[in-house]
Amino acid sequence: MKKTLMLVLAATALAFGAGDALAKKNLVIVVKGLDNPFFEAIHQGCEKWNKENASSEYACFYTGPASTSDEAGEAQIVQDLLGKPDTAAMAISPSNAKLIAQTIKTANPSIPVMTLDADLAKEDSALRKTYLGTDNYLMGQRIGEYIKKAKPKGGTICTIEGNAGADNILRRAQGMRDSLTGKTGLAALAGEGGWTEVKGCPVFTNDDGAKGVQAMTDILAANPKLDAFGIMGGWPLFGAPQPYRDLIKPLAARLASNDFVIGAADTIGDEVAIAGEGLVTALVGQRPFEMGYKAPTAMISLIKGEKVADPIFTGLDECTKDTVATCIQK
Repeated sequence: MKKTLMLVLAATALAFGAGDALAKKNLVIVVKGLDNPFFEAIHQGCEKWNKENASSEYACFYTGPASTSDEAGEAQIVQDLLGKPDTAAMAISPSNAKLIAQTIKTANPSIPVMTLDADLAKEDSALRKTYLGTDNYLMGQRIGEYIKKAKPKGGTICTIEGNAGADNILRRAQGMRDSLTGKTGLAALAGEGGWTEVKGCPVFTNDDGAKGVQAMTDILAANPKLDAFGIMGGWPLFGAPQPYRDLIKPLAARLASNDFVIGAADTIGDEVAIAGEGLVTALVGQRPFEMGYKAPTAMISLIKGEKVADPIFTGLDECTKDTVATCIQK
């Protein structure tokens, strides 16, 4: 009897706690996929906000499709949650900017919607109230500057990108090309500034680390004297770190002498360790934890009708072999 009573009391307490949580209004963060450690850092920022604001009427609610490559799944989640009465505001990291823009148009939400980490295309920017995240064009510029410093006379290069519809990645690639050439708006490099993108590039990997390493392997096999890789996301390094190491270790001497250059995005997982091993020239990293932590506060301000800056940029962390001990913001 005593055991039964304890179970009943426990169940009552759980039910009360669940009801309490359900009574909160959700500040929803929808990311491209739950399989990416970059987005898990956003999740951790969201959870820190929840712990620090336990008495708030709002709760940060993090979700997304299981796979980063599931564009339709992300759009379905956005559509479903925009229709729920307990969704008070939403921050979206669009995997496919056009698809998410159409989803927002169709839903015609009465609540504030913002973008996080990745933005909508410029022509669709009126569909969201603000963008919070990396200055992706600047990020690409910095990657380009590292590559250009190492190879000032130019050479052959391959750009590794993620999803062809991801606006943030496209902006990084544009920033890199503009930085390398001193020109703006080039969709591909054909000798400008001394740089030429080799056949088969850019390569789109759908944010899959193993696919990224395989793409790099194939490009190097076809172009053994390739001068540089510009990697617009850290997928090969943090998603498949050991295969990446196995591929690049034979090229370590070329990297050390700047005969071969790799500029890559992000400082996630093994990336900083890989930089310390001399297997990447430079990393330009984002601050995803900060994005997840700041997003709920921005959404509450939007709900209240307060003026919110657009965009809200988080900073960059830049790492080379010589700076790995101090390059990450604490």
